[in-house]
Amino acid sequence: MFFDIDQNEPEWFKLKAGKVSGSKIGTVMAHYGKSFGEPAKRYALKIALEQLTGNYIHDEFKNNHMKRGSEQEPAARKLYEDHFFCDVSNGGFFDNGKTGCSPDGLVSESGLIEIKSIIFPAQFLIIEKQKYDTKYKWQLAFNLKETKREWIDYVSYCSDFPEDRQLFIQRLTTDDFKEEFEKIDIRLEEFFKLVKTNKEMILNQ
Repeated sequence: MFFDIDQNEPEWFKLKAGKVSGSKIGTVMAHYGKSFGEPAKRYALKIALEQLTGNYIHDEFKNNHMKRGSEQEPAARKLYEDHFFCDVSNGGFFDNGKTGCSPDGLVSESGLIEIKSIIFPAQFLIIEKQKYDTKYKWQLAFNLKETKREWIDYVSYCSDFPEDRQLFIQRLTTDDFKEEFEKIDIRLEEFFKLVKTNKEMILNQ
């Protein structure tokens, strides 16, 4: 179910509570095929507590790079709109029960965007490789899977570059992530078993 709601509003946090989100799917998918690491175990406990209480737990750490990203996202979105002569609408929140995601924007009826504001050495490396930063692979795949849209544009933005060269855009489709979709399903099944175990331990103490 889609909710046309702005990120970081009280209702948005309420919708996110108890659900695995796009921004944290990388934590769940880390060490795929092996046991969950400590970050995933901590996240499973957070999800368990949120499901039991219905309250979102604010435990995210935001560094200067993250803050800059939030501040510069509107400028990157405007450049993207000008580049493609399109309108990007609010990404809102896609609620799929135990999971959900908030894309940075929706494009037409079939696309979405994920914007990353990055420092100039990282942007140069992406341009050099002509490939998105693979540390965001799981988030990109998850957002496509959750929204059931056809494609996602990875958009990296660097304000230090010349104005007409500040964006790198790579379009990825559902065909690019078929294997990742299957792995996400397998890993989430394991993850929610851990969440259930945590809930039972808390309730039966």
